[in-house]
Amino acid sequence: MGTEDISKRRTASLLNSLGSQEPRTNLVTSMAEAIRRKIYDGQLQPGDRLPTESELGQTARVSRTVVREAVVVLKAEGLVETRQGAGAFVKGLAGQLVMPYRIEGATLEDILQMLELRLAVEVEAAALAARRRTDADLLEMASALEDFAAARKQQNDASDADLRFHMALAEATHNPRFSQFLRTLGDLALPRKHLPESIRGEAYLGNQIDLAAQEHKAIFEAVQTQDAAYASTAMRVHLGGSRSRYAALRRASDAVEAK
Repeated sequence: MGTEDISKRRTASLLNSLGSQEPRTNLVTSMAEAIRRKIYDGQLQPGDRLPTESELGQTARVSRTVVREAVVVLKAEGLVETRQGAGAFVKGLAGQLVMPYRIEGATLEDILQMLELRLAVEVEAAALAARRRTDADLLEMASALEDFAAARKQQNDASDADLRFHMALAEATHNPRFSQFLRTLGDLALPRKHLPESIRGEAYLGNQIDLAAQEHKAIFEAVQTQDAAYASTAMRVHLGGSRSRYAALRRASDAVEAK
C-alpha cells in the first residue's frame, strides 16, 4: 500500500471517530480536541491532509464555521497548517516534543495514571461546580488564574497556581470529598512535578503551560455561566488533552532510547 493510501486511511479513521461522537455544548472545542487527540496519539501523521471542511462538518454534524474555527485553534497550537487551494495538513509535533535525552518510562507512566484518575473525578466535579458555585468561589478561581498568568509572564513555575485553580473548582462543588481528594494527592496531581527538575523549563513543556492557560479559562467561563455540560466538556478536554500530550511525550522519549 502506498504512502498516500495510508494517509487517506488515517484521515478516514478521523471521520469515523467524529461520526460516533455525541454533539457537545462547545462544538469548536470538541472538534479541535478530536483532531488534536488523533495527532498526539500518532493516528494522524505529519503531512496527512485533513478531510475538507464540508466532510468534517457533515460527519460531526456541525457547521463549516465550527470546523474552520477548530482548525484556527490547531494552527495557533502549531499542530496544523493550511495551504492555499490545497486544504489543511498535519504539521506534527516539531518543537514541542523533540528531546535530546530520554525521560524514564516509569515517570511518564505515573503521570498518565494520575491524569486518568483525575479525569474520572474532576469531569464530574466541574459539572457540579457550575451548578453550585457562589460568587466567592468565582473570585477564588479568578484569583488563581491571575496567579497562573503572572507566573507564566515571569517564567516562574506555575504549578502552585495550577493546583490552586483546581482546588478552587473542587471547593465550588460544595462537596468536601472533592477537595479532600485533591489535598490527598497534593503535588502528585501535578504532572510537571513528576519530571526531572532539569527539564521542567523546556520549550515543549512551556507550550503545554500556554495550552493549560487557555483550557483553564474555558473551564472558568463555563462555571461562571453555570453551563454544566460545557464545564464537564472543558475539563475533559483539559485533562484528556494533557494526558494525550504526555502519552506523545513518552513515545518521543522511547524513540530517543531506540536510536
